[in-house]
Amino acid sequence: MKKFRKVLDGLTTSSPGGTIGSPSCGSAAGTPTSAPTPKEIDIQETLVSENFQLCKTVRHGFPYQPTSLAYDPVQKILAIGCRTGGIRILGGPGVDSYCQHESGAAVLQLQFLINEGALVTACADDTLHLWNLRQRRPAVLHSLKFNRERITFCHLPFQSKWLYVGTERGNTHIVNIESFVLSGYVIMWNKAIELSTKTHPGPVVHLSDSPKDEGKLLIGFESGTIVQWDLRGKKADFRIYYDEAIHSVGWHHEGKQFMCSHSDGSLSMWNLRNTTKPFQVTYPHGKIQKDGRKESCKPILKVEYKTTRNSEPFVIFSGGLSYDKAGRRPTLTIMHGKAITVLEMDYPIVEFMALCETPYNNEVQEPYAVVVLLEKDLIVVDLTQSNFPVFENPYPMDIHESPVTCTAYFADCPPDIIPILYSIGAKHKKTGYSQKEWPVAGGTWTLGSHTYPEIIVTGHADGSIKFWDASAITLQMLYKLKTSKAFEKPKPAEGRAAELVEEDPFAVQMVSWCPQSRIFCVVGISAHIILYRFSKYDANTQIVSLEVRLQCEAEDVISPSDNENNPCFSESGSHSPQTHQQHPASPGSGTPEGNKDSIPCIKVKDRMVRVPPGYQAELVIQLLSVDGEPPQQITSLDINSAYGLLAFGNCNGLAVVDYLQKTILLCMSTLDLYGAADPYQRLTRSPRRNRQSTSEVCMRGLSNFYSDSKKRIRTSYQSLTELSDNQQSIDMERSKSPTSDHVNGHCTSPTSQPKPRVPMGPEGPRLTRRGPGRPPFRKAQSAACMEISLPVSHTEVGYASRRAMLQQFHGVTMYSHDEHHTTAPFCWSDRESRENSFSRSRSSSVSSIDRDTKEAITTLQFGESYGRKGDALPTPCLWVGTSLGVVLLIPMSIPTDHEERMEETVTIGPSGTVLMLKGSVLHFSFLDCLGALIQSPHEVWRDPNASEDPDRVRKRKLVHFSASSSQDNCGEGHLAVVCSEKQAKVLLMPSQSCLFVHNITESSFVLQADVVSVSNSVCLACFCANGHVMTLSLPSLRPLMDVNYLPLTDMRIARTFCFTNGGQALYLSSPTEIQRITYSQEMCDNLQEMLGELFTPIETPEAQNRGFLKGFFGGNSHNFDREELFGEAAAGKGSRSLAQHIPGQAGMEGMKVAASGVVGDLARARIALDERGQRLGELEDRTALMMTSAETFSKHAHELMLKCKDKKWYQF
Repeated sequence: MKKFRKVLDGLTTSSPGGTIGSPSCGSAAGTPTSAPTPKEIDIQETLVSENFQLCKTVRHGFPYQPTSLAYDPVQKILAIGCRTGGIRILGGPGVDSYCQHESGAAVLQLQFLINEGALVTACADDTLHLWNLRQRRPAVLHSLKFNRERITFCHLPFQSKWLYVGTERGNTHIVNIESFVLSGYVIMWNKAIELSTKTHPGPVVHLSDSPKDEGKLLIGFESGTIVQWDLRGKKADFRIYYDEAIHSVGWHHEGKQFMCSHSDGSLSMWNLRNTTKPFQVTYPHGKIQKDGRKESCKPILKVEYKTTRNSEPFVIFSGGLSYDKAGRRPTLTIMHGKAITVLEMDYPIVEFMALCETPYNNEVQEPYAVVVLLEKDLIVVDLTQSNFPVFENPYPMDIHESPVTCTAYFADCPPDIIPILYSIGAKHKKTGYSQKEWPVAGGTWTLGSHTYPEIIVTGHADGSIKFWDASAITLQMLYKLKTSKAFEKPKPAEGRAAELVEEDPFAVQMVSWCPQSRIFCVVGISAHIILYRFSKYDANTQIVSLEVRLQCEAEDVISPSDNENNPCFSESGSHSPQTHQQHPASPGSGTPEGNKDSIPCIKVKDRMVRVPPGYQAELVIQLLSVDGEPPQQITSLDINSAYGLLAFGNCNGLAVVDYLQKTILLCMSTLDLYGAADPYQRLTRSPRRNRQSTSEVCMRGLSNFYSDSKKRIRTSYQSLTELSDNQQSIDMERSKSPTSDHVNGHCTSPTSQPKPRVPMGPEGPRLTRRGPGRPPFRKAQSAACMEISLPVSHTEVGYASRRAMLQQFHGVTMYSHDEHHTTAPFCWSDRESRENSFSRSRSSSVSSIDRDTKEAITTLQFGESYGRKGDALPTPCLWVGTSLGVVLLIPMSIPTDHEERMEETVTIGPSGTVLMLKGSVLHFSFLDCLGALIQSPHEVWRDPNASEDPDRVRKRKLVHFSASSSQDNCGEGHLAVVCSEKQAKVLLMPSQSCLFVHNITESSFVLQADVVSVSNSVCLACFCANGHVMTLSLPSLRPLMDVNYLPLTDMRIARTFCFTNGGQALYLSSPTEIQRITYSQEMCDNLQEMLGELFTPIETPEAQNRGFLKGFFGGNSHNFDREELFGEAAAGKGSRSLAQHIPGQAGMEGMKVAASGVVGDLARARIALDERGQRLGELEDRTALMMTSAETFSKHAHELMLKCKDKKWYQF
């Protein structure tokens, strides 16, 4: 608890401690405000560092790059191994666990200890791991590292503690699961094959014990050699040498025959009575050609041979198609008797496994389903029905159905929003699934007490939006919206247009959602915005389209000599206010070139359309091209349902749209927003004789981005150098006048109906340059597929990385405040100038690149605030943040009466107020003088298509949250929290005094920032590019938590990381998975009870009674004692140099941390017992060694006594 008290006199004050910031921290207008200000701010901060702890909660989605599969038929849980070393364990609803190998090595194979609550993994680094699944977060108990041999295959018989491990050298080793040490029993490859064999049989690709006799081990080698090894006799019963390579083997449950799959697409059946040749060889997909030869077929990678009681056995295999059928999709073939069913898959098959009723391999198997693990999907086929339908997957495995391009996370949503979205989305679900329940139903999970409504929104490359119910650490699809339905289908383009048009014109860049009013906005990569309203009824509607030309044009040619003595601006009175007149531009006006420029990238449907219930498009805003230059992508967006306004910006400027009246209120360049209060000295540009090609400019920029370190930017969609490199565009650029790139201070508004505008203050001409030309839109920069390697250091590398990152984010070249090398033109102290500028020596090429860049609008926020220092009452305002760290306030006058609001014009007048921060501005939030978060005003949702009394006027119901309503004794005013990539400031409004300032990072930069509620209070949460997650108290900006959690290894994390209330956050951990984390100590404490139990005590099914005759003639499998053969007493110890045992200390420590209360005491007692048992085992080993030594000594002494027994004393 810390109490902050500050006396304010209404004048501009410096920050406490005098760390960073100018003494003014206010606008350029120097007159003191006459508005009433709080005489005393008394805020009791309740958050302390003990309230914060960072940990992962749950991972959703499809396991990325899967490699292996395993199933426990008794516990009914499924495990999937991944190439990145991750393991996903799935069961019933809520039973979903993710664990990761520390080494990060790919998981080659998984083996459940059936009904034991344990899992064995074999990894590509030749290490075996034993995982304990009897705890909510699985942990490694033991590891065994092989040093001289590589693991290729593992097999663990049911109810056995001895694991068979095949290696690349062809040897078979045996590992004790309990102690995780090697047995001295080894099956060497040269003993398994005949001595006369001249070639090595290859790696072990299969191991299995005979269903008829557990003492017989079937070993399959890659070359086609099969050996049945008698474990008791330590010899081979038979050897099979086949011409084709073997991929897998499947036994008949009686143990008298088995089936092999081969590399030539054949299946061979072998009978143990005669192993000289197979009694049946089939090519399921190989037809006989005209010349009598078989078609060459692809390998059959796996086969399973499962018997049934009442019908023919199932033969299930993957692959085997003929090579002649090009373009065929991967298939799974099910042979049942004479019926052959081929199931085509959307993705390549990684692994499949038949699910059977019994865990015993010597009983009739009765398969009822087959799990198929694909590269990007998981399906389960119902084998009990003749048409083989698939089960409806309860897990969110289709997050990546189209690559994810953006995410949004909303906690504490209105409780009615989830049921209504689910009811609408349920009407569009697919049909044709199996009527049976999902078979993977193991584990237990109960809905905890710490749950509240949460929704995750994902935007995708195909323009689709998905709403997910994320309550109670689960994820379930609610509703899917396709934004492409608002547009006409793109026609195939020809020539240069075909080169510009990419595959994903509807890709989603960002979303803005107001759950209370259910207004939803989508920003697309084609520089378009779609506004949706929610309705429970279908309707016939026509989408209104607005076209905006958000780019300024030059009128006068300005040479360097003209401005040599005046590098900044001319006097404010020298520029006529008429320059700001907004001119409507219709498609029919202007020159033919203008007509060409006015065509949007994609065409909105201009007819009445029938829209289903759910989100219905009402308005589409599109940016137009100017002078053949495509529109720049939108970089910021905010919408306010109470005001009925929508604001957006890019690197050219800002636009405000009244979506109630469907008009454009403001369309200005960023420079025009400053008025006479521009804090920067903008340098002019000398005209060039001819333009350089865009690709040359881009490459020159990249050479400066990465001049001091070896960095690589890899994107699966588009390289930075592929912006525009065709000769036609180069010739067009060269043909332009060198003065055509100058920009003046006026811009046009293409509204079909001009609205009166607020006259702006006089200002001087502005000089800037457009960046290099770009296609209208690029293929979506998928957050799932983008990767970037950005080392962060104290040198200029970090700044170059930031610029490269901004270019990756928005596809535009932008200023960054910490890169702007200039001096402030007015009243900034030398210290402020040094801290707010990044000074370094530059070459002329770097400076020219900087002049090519533009100041972008990076964040926008509507709210009740004070637009000017002299304001006595709060009014609707728009806070604007730019990439130069400048904060602008734009007050607005909005009619309050419903009828006036729909008829009169909203007036907007930029006040020229300027605040300064270091780095691009990222976030705005507002607090009252008691430290509580002020929510943005919103409209209460009403159904626009509801049937009501036509004579009754439908009025909008608004909800306002003003600062004065909660602080009667505190006077007027509120606190504004502003965060940039470098620092955070807390300002007092309306005096614009800087109360607190904090430098967040020096060597890196903030990627995401948000003010969130945690433990009934609020804090500022930040995620930096160097991987640090930080929280700062409000309003004092005192550091509460700083954890080095996740280094920025690819752009996907930067584009998708987002915070929300309740101390939660999420990001796309892989192209197919969403990782949720928490930084709240309270949630970490309750996480154990929120997670599902993977293991539930279940009685192991009893083996069937085999009968007297079967038991007498069927072999002696039950008399086989593996302990007698493989134990240390009989086989001795394994070679220590071959494999090294590694205790699972990390898992133990994790269990110590996770456990609490009685469970923690039990876990600690178990750990102590394990450690005591380990020490006792070591003591036992030493005792045995001493006993052996004593016995040897006794033996030698006895022999010596016998030798000397009959000798006389003189014979010695």
